[in-house]
Amino acid sequence: MLVVRARLLIATLWVGSLWAIGYLVAPTLFATLSDRILAGTIAGSLFRVEAWLAVACGVSLLLLFCYRTADDHAPLRKTLLKLTLAMLLCTVIGYFGVQPFMAALRATAAATGGVMDGAAKTQFGILHGVASGIYLIQSLLGVALILKLRKLN
Repeated sequence: MLVVRARLLIATLWVGSLWAIGYLVAPTLFATLSDRILAGTIAGSLFRVEAWLAVACGVSLLLLFCYRTADDHAPLRKTLLKLTLAMLLCTVIGYFGVQPFMAALRATAAATGGVMDGAAKTQFGILHGVASGIYLIQSLLGVALILKLRKLN
C-alpha cells in the first residue's frame, strides 16, 4: 500500500506543479509585470525547474511501477506506464526540444536591443504555440494519470 500511495503522491506533485506554473504563475507574471522580457525570463526559469521536476517525478514513477503490488492489475499498470511515458515525452519534446530554439530567438533579440524582427517574432510565435500545445497535452495526460492512480487506492 505504501508504494501505491507514493505513486499517487509523486504524480500529484508532478501534475500539480505543472498546472500551477503553466496556468497560474506564468499568466500572472505576464499580467502583472509591465516588462514582458522580465516576465518571460522568470517564466522560462520556472519552466526549467518544472521540466527537471517532471523528469525526476517521471523516472521515480517508472521505477515505482517496476515494483508490483498485490492490487496491481496488468491492464491498469500498462495504462499507467503509457501515461507516464507520454508525459515524459512531452517534457523532452517541449522543454529539451522546442525551448532551446525559443531561447536562441530571445538571445538574438536581447543582443539587438530586445526587439525581435518580423520573421523572428513569427517563428517565436509558432514555437510558443507548439510548446503550449505540448504543455496542454501533458496537462491532460496528467489528469488521466491521477484519475487512473486513484483507482488503485
